[in-house]
Amino acid sequence: METSKKAVITLEGITKTYVNGKLTVPVLHGIDLSIYEGEFTSIMGPSGSGKSTFMNILGCLDRPTSGSYRLDGEEVAHLGDDELAYVRNKRIGFVFQSFNLLPKLTALDNVALPMVYAGVSKAERKARASQLLTDLGLGTRLEHMPAELSGGQRQRVAIARALANDPAIIMADEPTGNLDSKASLDVMHIFTELYQEGRTIILVTHEPDIAEYAGRNVVLKDGLIVEDRINPHMKGLQVGGESHV
Repeated sequence: METSKKAVITLEGITKTYVNGKLTVPVLHGIDLSIYEGEFTSIMGPSGSGKSTFMNILGCLDRPTSGSYRLDGEEVAHLGDDELAYVRNKRIGFVFQSFNLLPKLTALDNVALPMVYAGVSKAERKARASQLLTDLGLGTRLEHMPAELSGGQRQRVAIARALANDPAIIMADEPTGNLDSKASLDVMHIFTELYQEGRTIILVTHEPDIAEYAGRNVVLKDGLIVEDRINPHMKGLQVGGESHV
């Protein structure tokens, strides 16, 4: 795939093999892929295709067995644990299917937590977390615990948390998997708006209708990319770039 935009992620020959005693399980078999600045990419594939392993490597949650992974030109495939933690905290925002909110923290404190690790002052953490939640329609839910929120509201808290340190890249792993159709539309509307703001969005999904929100669809099968196509009819976009659902 050729483009004039800058590649923010470049993968070359990425493999991943899990070893459990004498059992060796190869999952990824040599992935070559570039993801470009401001791109909205979906990663699709059937169960067992390797997409979750692939997403963990993209998000620096796991290391490849071999190959090169460059993030903004910097090799990250073999960084140490502290260096990878910095990348995850400052450069990539994560959204998960199961929300991964801390149950004993309020919505506000869940969103503020990544800023604690980034060394942001308490006053700034609170102000930014409050603004992010308000922007996502949760201004009246700041002090609610996760158990007091609907699934869609919890996912919006998770998106706000992903945005806490203003990362250029948002990675979402099945973000609508635990949501009903209305909440799924709301969440995909948010991702569309983040894309329109210029963020790079990478979304893993098994749902074709969710993948249609992305401008590029990458399909994995048996640990290999078998399809990489441009989607000229992104759902959620109108002529002129306005979003709708």
